[in-house]
Formats: sequence, C-alpha cells, structure tokens
Amino acid sequence: MKQRYKVLQLQPDYNIKQHDFADLAEQIFKALPADRFDTTMAFLRGKPVSGQPVSRAERSVYFEFSDKALKGMRLKASWQLFQFCRRERFDVVICNRFKPVNMLLQLNRWLRIPLCIGISHGFGEYDRFYRRRQAKRLIDRAWQFVGVSPAVKQYLLDCRCGFTDANTHGITNAIDIEQAEALQLSRADARAQLGLDADARLVGALGRLVPVKGHTYLIEAFAALKDKYPQTQLAIIGAGREQARLQQQIERAGLAGRVHLLGFKENALQYVRAFDLWTMPSLAEGLGLALLEGMSGHLPVIASDVPAMRPLIEGAGGLAVKPADVASLTAALDTYLALDDQALRAKGEQAYDYLTREHDIEVFRQQYLQLIESGLSAATKESK
Repeated sequence: MKQRYKVLQLQPDYNIKQHDFADLAEQIFKALPADRFDTTMAFLRGKPVSGQPVSRAERSVYFEFSDKALKGMRLKASWQLFQFCRRERFDVVICNRFKPVNMLLQLNRWLRIPLCIGISHGFGEYDRFYRRRQAKRLIDRAWQFVGVSPAVKQYLLDCRCGFTDANTHGITNAIDIEQAEALQLSRADARAQLGLDADARLVGALGRLVPVKGHTYLIEAFAALKDKYPQTQLAIIGAGREQARLQQQIERAGLAGRVHLLGFKENALQYVRAFDLWTMPSLAEGLGLALLEGMSGHLPVIASDVPAMRPLIEGAGGLAVKPADVASLTAALDTYLALDDQALRAKGEQAYDYLTREHDIEVFRQQYLQLIESGLSAATKESK
C-alpha cells in the first residue's frame, strides 16, 4: 500500500462541537481522502471531558499547555511541540490562527516540514511591527497562507511582510448547508423551546455579548422603533461580560418583555427559524459565520458594512449598515419591518439562494484539497 501523507492541524484551544457544519478545521479533514492522508488534530490548550465530542481526525493530541506557557517566548511549549513534530515527521502542518502559525514559523527552520499552511481568521494579527518583522524573516518556500475571506487575504497582502500573491490565498468559509438545515427546529418548536411569543415578529441575533459584536447599538435602534412596531420583539442568543450592562440598557429603555437576552445555547443554529429577520451589528469580523447561519434559515439579513461582510450582504440582497451607527441600523430595521410577511420571506429566500450558490461546502473542501496537493507537489519537485 502506498504510504499516506501525514497531516497535522494545530488549534489554539479545544473547541470541537457536536455538529461540524461550520467547523473549518473539521471540514478540511473531510476534504482529505483517507487512503491518501493520515490525519492528526492537536490542541495547545484544553481537552474534552467525558461525553464531549472529539475531532474526526484519526488521532487527537492534547498538549494542555497553561496560559503562562503560551505567553512570551513559549520556550517549554515550543520545545515540546518541536519534539512531537520531529518524532512524527509530518508532511503537512495546518496552523489555525496566529499563535500556532507563530510557533511553527520559528520551529520549521529546524523541522523542515515540506508544507505549512497558516490560516488567518480575522484582522489585526500582524498589526504589531515585531510580528511583521518576524514573518518577513521566517516565511519561506514551505509556507502558504489562507485568509478566510477576500478581505482577510487583502489584509495579509497589505502587511507587506512576506505574504504575496503566490503564497497567500482567499478561501471563503462555508457551511454544510444540508447538515445545518437538518438541525433546525420548526418555527413553532424553536419559539416554544426559547420561551418566545409564538405570534410576534421577531428580530434575531447570535453572538457573544462583548462590545465588538455591537449589540448595544442594535438594542438602541430597536428602542427607536418600539412604538411604531408594537408586535415586534428582539432576541439575542449568546453570553458574555456585557450581559449585565445590556440588561440595564433594556430596562432603562422600557423594553422589558420586548428584548430578550437568551444566554448561551448549545447548537444555537437549531433555533434560527424562530426569527423573521437576522441581524449582525458587529464592529469588526473576519468573516461572520453567524451571517451564513442566518441565511441557512432562509432569513433576510441586516449586517454591518465591514470589509469581510460587505460582499456577503450585497450577494444576499441584504441591508448593510454603518458600524456603531444607530441611525443607519434603525433605518434598516424600519425598511424590513415595514414589509408584509410575504415580502419578508421573499428576501429570506434571496439570501438562501445566494448561500447555496456562493458558499458551497464542497467547493470549500476542494479548494483546501487542491492547496494541499499542489503544495506537496511543489515541495516534492524542489527536493529532487
């Protein structure tokens, strides 16, 4: 039997979900034929407890480094990772997010792994001068890079520190639409499980309750329309440090019973059909998978006009709003809430059609398979 290529994916934290419809790392492994690739997933921090899911990789490794061990020079952690990779002799290492990329950039000077792929999920990773200087010094022919949207790819190129048109690619995140839809509850069941009014027109949002997600502006915009649309309610799925402050804002605006902070929900996508329209008022995003999740529920979308989300909003026929701009967000909500149910559903179908055309999971998988195969082919030619 022909020897299989050994592929390692490095993740900063254990984060495997029960369903992998939007898990980039798991979807990459699904792209790799088992007869040609031997797969390992490794996590720098964390590990599952009994009953929690594990990666679909043939093997999972949990380094369980402490936060302290991953700060500064990271000498002990880097030495352990070096020993592991040297022993296993991987052909490909895929690094998700900055910290794994940073560690492998340094270690591959000695490891000489033929193909390393660094995936950037957002902006700002190389804003610091010393990071750009290090990247410029260490990026070599073994490295390829991926931005999870065209905007993130452009961010990398604009850093001018070793990212080039030849080694930097834009592979837009996708979701497994068939799997996502199979998870979704009916409108009635979703509302019943969330404890929401069966007859209200419902504005929805999903995201951590942190400032960058912009929920405070969404609540303020909704408050401006509360009397014009008395049958409308707002519900936000997510938890975070801003919860108490947002709850106070709701009460001050007289929105108790009209705006609901639903907290963290396992497999939150199952509730998407509870809503009539989907909002994402973030101040910044690398791509915004929650926007694609809303589209999978056949919902019209309102989202912030940030570079990573602009083409998604436009393609879906949604409404783009200025980040942190209450007037812009209020106007967009007003536009959609003024539509009758049939017109609003038609906008949702437009968003769903865009999702199926432009964010097909099979295309995503094939792009990663092609990147890996072409990178290994180039490495083989160079070694001869």
